[in-house]
Amino acid sequence: MKQPLPDFAPLSRRAFLRTAATLAAAAPASAALAEEIVKLPFENGERPLVKYPQKRPLLRLTTRPPQLETPFAVFNEGVLTPNDAFFVRYHLGGSPPARELLVPEKFRVSVKGKVNAPLALSVAELKSQFEPVEIVAVNQCSGNSRGFFKPRVPGGQMGHGAMGNAKWKGARLADVLKKAGLAVAAKQVLFNGLDSPPLPTVPDFIKALDVEQALDPDLLLAYEMNGEPLPWLNGFPLRLVVPGHYGTYWVKHVHEITVVDEQFKGFWMDPAYRIPDDPCAAVAPGTTPKHTVPISRFNVRSFITSLADGAQVKRGAALSVRGIAFDGGHGIREVLFSDDGGKSWRAGELGKDLGKFSFREWTIAFTPKTAGAHALMVKATNVLGQSQPLEPLWNPAGYMRNVVETVNLSAA
Repeated sequence: MKQPLPDFAPLSRRAFLRTAATLAAAAPASAALAEEIVKLPFENGERPLVKYPQKRPLLRLTTRPPQLETPFAVFNEGVLTPNDAFFVRYHLGGSPPARELLVPEKFRVSVKGKVNAPLALSVAELKSQFEPVEIVAVNQCSGNSRGFFKPRVPGGQMGHGAMGNAKWKGARLADVLKKAGLAVAAKQVLFNGLDSPPLPTVPDFIKALDVEQALDPDLLLAYEMNGEPLPWLNGFPLRLVVPGHYGTYWVKHVHEITVVDEQFKGFWMDPAYRIPDDPCAAVAPGTTPKHTVPISRFNVRSFITSLADGAQVKRGAALSVRGIAFDGGHGIREVLFSDDGGKSWRAGELGKDLGKFSFREWTIAFTPKTAGAHALMVKATNVLGQSQPLEPLWNPAGYMRNVVETVNLSAA
């Protein structure tokens, strides 16, 4: 049976961009009705809520390429992030790829370079020739929460919504590489998607993994997300899934896999997506690191999702505070909660474990016994003993924020 295109089929890339531009330039008389403006809690944090194909209204950071952030309240809906609410991050002006490039019957992913038997596989062949594997994993943009950095840094000024958790289904990358037969000299594997640079002088978005990492059985060439074909803006028809690692490696619309026998020196590996060569990936605010390394795994993070900052609650009323925690794939050991600004801590109850790469839900009871301000804080620790700093760390790219976050309430 032929796999249908998602319901964006009538839209070419040009039509898609035209639609987005129309939304952005709505007539003044209807603009107030067309877009709701959300204010994120940092400088220049106004964001319109805009509906794109296959998406509910999301926070738009840029139009071309589309960068869409998940409204934070979505993370209180459940551990899995719905496809229509999942964040979108592109780098190149020629994004997303035109629909005619994504027709399943014509689409092929090639495996070439330092291999013994080059391959060109359709999604149907990936499904029929390789064992299907499912894994629940968080995808998080390297710059998630960048808007909170002080001093401010360049780049997309995101809130906390450039992340999401989904059940991914696909073929193991390792199985595909083994079928192609890696040459003895193979050193790295390169991944290229169908999103394209707007000009020849702009470097194509190509990412590299060492062969040893590419052969990790957790890495997938995914064709499904939460039981459905990937949405257009999240990589349809095929994307790389690198659990526990930042989204820069999760190449969308992947159609070229090239094995090489040398260290790749492309722009998006160096100088882009580098962090200070330091255990905390940090330097003194306003300074430049002497040495850098490619960004890699997530650090530990946790959030309160059931209460928004500035919420009004009733004094003496029992509350069930909920949230999420995750790390780079070791697993969450405990979540501690404070209702007095960090003076004292008590353990929350961990929810169902969907796997070491997933969000882990947690809950705890809290009753505001006094009127006035209450500062709620949450701190997670993984099985290695790694946790979160009480004060934010800084680096010039605005990556890897994982400070203990605070939600301020007022009880009356």
